[in-house]
Amino acid sequence: MKTKLFLAALLSITFLGFTQSKKMTKTGEVKFEASVPSFEEVKAENKTTTVVLNTDNGDIAALALMKGFRFKIALMEEHFNENYIESDKFPKATFKGKVVDFDMSKLSETEKEFTIKGTLELHGKSKKISVPAKIKKSGDAISLTTAFSVNSDDFDIEIPSVVSKKVSKTVNIDVDCVLK
Repeated sequence: MKTKLFLAALLSITFLGFTQSKKMTKTGEVKFEASVPSFEEVKAENKTTTVVLNTDNGDIAALALMKGFRFKIALMEEHFNENYIESDKFPKATFKGKVVDFDMSKLSETEKEFTIKGTLELHGKSKKISVPAKIKKSGDAISLTTAFSVNSDDFDIEIPSVVSKKVSKTVNIDVDCVLK
């Protein structure tokens, strides 16, 4: 009996120690904008992005469901899901990478600049990217923000010629999350 209790305690401590090296959120915010001056704003937000950071080695992964993006105009959201992103065929965007030179012990309440390198997969296509990020520690939580741009052509996202002057091929992306 004592052996079983000891093993259960040891497994619990091991598991708790393992989970402490990962910080995550399921409420990360991803915003994108592909607006062109003088035309309707092409902008959306997803507040249900999952992000996981391994605080031991800086490995980072993120997942955003395409149908989680919300637009001001319902018709724009419908066109995004059906015609551009094809959400039924390509339901998610993922990122897997690493925060370069990440060291949890050096984080403080002052933002520190890092580079995140990895692979962004969207619309069935993958592209290696390197983006700047600001990371800070706030109590037990880690705040991470980044802003970068991608080109819709890199992911074979076709913009119909009838609206090509109204939608930019350069898509600006902002990510903001608090990992606990």
